[in-house]
Amino acid sequence: MGGEKLEKIIEAARMYYQLDYSQQDIARKLGVSRPTVSRFLQQAKTEGIVQIKIMDPTENSGMIAQQLEEKYGLQKVIVAPIPLYEDRVAKKYLGEAAAEYLHQIVKDGDTIAVTWGTTLYEIAKRLQNKHVKDVNIVQLNGGISYSETNTHASEIVYLFGKAYHTNPHLLPLPAIVDHTVVKQAIEADRHIRKVLDMGKNANIAVFTIGVPTEDSVLVRTNYFSKEELEMIQERCVGDICSRFIDIKGDICNEELDGRTIGIDLAELRSKEKSILVAGGAKKVDAIFGALQGKYTNVLITDQFTATSLLDYQA
Repeated sequence: MGGEKLEKIIEAARMYYQLDYSQQDIARKLGVSRPTVSRFLQQAKTEGIVQIKIMDPTENSGMIAQQLEEKYGLQKVIVAPIPLYEDRVAKKYLGEAAAEYLHQIVKDGDTIAVTWGTTLYEIAKRLQNKHVKDVNIVQLNGGISYSETNTHASEIVYLFGKAYHTNPHLLPLPAIVDHTVVKQAIEADRHIRKVLDMGKNANIAVFTIGVPTEDSVLVRTNYFSKEELEMIQERCVGDICSRFIDIKGDICNEELDGRTIGIDLAELRSKEKSILVAGGAKKVDAIFGALQGKYTNVLITDQFTATSLLDYQA
């Protein structure tokens, strides 16, 4: 086989398997019928041009989870198998795993404190309805932005409340303010203080960790000056509840932390369930920092990130 036909088979295979074109789109581009494209793709596999290898990530996920629990002193680790190590895909599968775990553990009288962001939104969308009594849902940190970026803060607490048949408690405030005195004045309000205290006293916390890249929701909210962004990107590996940490899990900048509204990270250490849901190649350092800071006792991540954390050397 060679010549023009071979070129078309290879091109069809590239478009179908690498570029996600439909067979109809490929047929139109190559000037052939759709059944011909189907035959091209079958021939590509027969001739060895395309080789499909299926890796079952569930085979050793239980063992990796146990090893992570032992290495980092965690109460529980859930390793969610994902088919592709890509942020958008990972968040979907992590959302499903976290929603299933919450369905198992949430009981009457629990107070669940949640942060915001795309990972939490994926969890919230997948929560199963559970008939429990006297459950409270509360927002852990401020979430309203000064930009058009959607933090999903209100949708997340609404969906959590809907799943557990309760009215959620929102914290309708920016995550970070310009001056410490502004934060102090805001937190002095008795209604806001009530919500903050609920987050502090919640027995379950569900949160993720962000990284200070250009596409970060927190970075895009325009909270920071140019100098602050430079400091964050140089010294910090990530943020939990809008509070930035370094690789050791320490707060990067006390002045910035003093302007952040919401739970203090140290308060996460005393939770019955402090659940960190995060994965992806960009977040390995940040997750390690969170583990070093002992901010989580339950980790939900993917098999690729889990393996990296298992091999991680500070």
